[in-house]
Amino acid sequence: MIGRIIVLDEIAGRKAAALIVDGVLEEVLIDPADDTPLTGAIYRAVGDRPMKGMGGMFVKLSGGETGFLRQTDGIAPGQRLLVQVTGPAEPGKALPVTTRLLFKGKMAIVTPGAPGLNISRRIKDEAARDDLQRLAEAAMEGADPRWGLIVRSAAEVADADEIAAEIGALRDLCAAMLADLDGGPELLLEGASAQDTAWRDWSDPEPDEIAEGKFADLGVLEMIDALRGPRVDFDNGGHMMVEPTRALVAVDVNTGPDTSPAASLKTNIAAARDLPRQLRLRGLGGQVVVDFAPMPKKDRAILDQVIKAAFKAEGGETNLAGWTVLGLYEMTRKRDRQPLGSLLP
Repeated sequence: MIGRIIVLDEIAGRKAAALIVDGVLEEVLIDPADDTPLTGAIYRAVGDRPMKGMGGMFVKLSGGETGFLRQTDGIAPGQRLLVQVTGPAEPGKALPVTTRLLFKGKMAIVTPGAPGLNISRRIKDEAARDDLQRLAEAAMEGADPRWGLIVRSAAEVADADEIAAEIGALRDLCAAMLADLDGGPELLLEGASAQDTAWRDWSDPEPDEIAEGKFADLGVLEMIDALRGPRVDFDNGGHMMVEPTRALVAVDVNTGPDTSPAASLKTNIAAARDLPRQLRLRGLGGQVVVDFAPMPKKDRAILDQVIKAAFKAEGGETNLAGWTVLGLYEMTRKRDRQPLGSLLP
């Protein structure tokens, strides 16, 4: 199965999407079974009580939901404000929200409160950048000067009229949301579904194929089923165990029958390269602690470079803390979706 394929289907009656690149599952999204607010949802909220020790504030959302806001400068209890969901809530905790709203499209993002026009760094061609800069300036003419625009990499191969139309629609949506501050807590805009997110965020590079209703035919169900267990096998006979606990995600790397230093380094490199994909597919975040296979300390410098390169390519919010005195590797990863295990039937 060569190429980049977006597969749209359902699991247990819920919309789902998968991204397969050269036969490897790179992304999977499944809509939740309940009314859990999706990432990107926008609420009219009311400031509730500040949490001085945590440096944030609880806000009242609709339906009795509570959000937790970290940016609280100039916000007082009882004040109406717009907030956007940034990720799933941990069990028993408030929804993480922000006042820094993003209105995302396939080719552009309107950023109220963050002025400026920015072209994706992934667009390298200077002529294309100049053309997109002029197009963006024209499309944002007359907009509130406090709004900004990010032109996404997918715009490089898109039609100019299509880009301008999307920016116009995002501007209209942004203006409508910002003008809707009257009234009590209310959900104003639902977050993107699994399939909407796939259309919006997985189209660069352009897929070779978009298949509908093909999870079973393309082996996606088997790939997802493999994620139910903690074990991830490598070609050299080594493996790692990825096991979420209440406090953290524990990762244990093992070489298998060959315990030589060369085998340890090879297995550790394989684990470091695949770890971002495994955490992403499984929807795991928070604190991550990795117990790599035993190896000489001099080889840590090599592994450090592999880890940094792997997570840099990931693009998500990850903080690589490094090695502990006990020889473990620590990092934190933003929780940007519900754990896959909680979404599977």
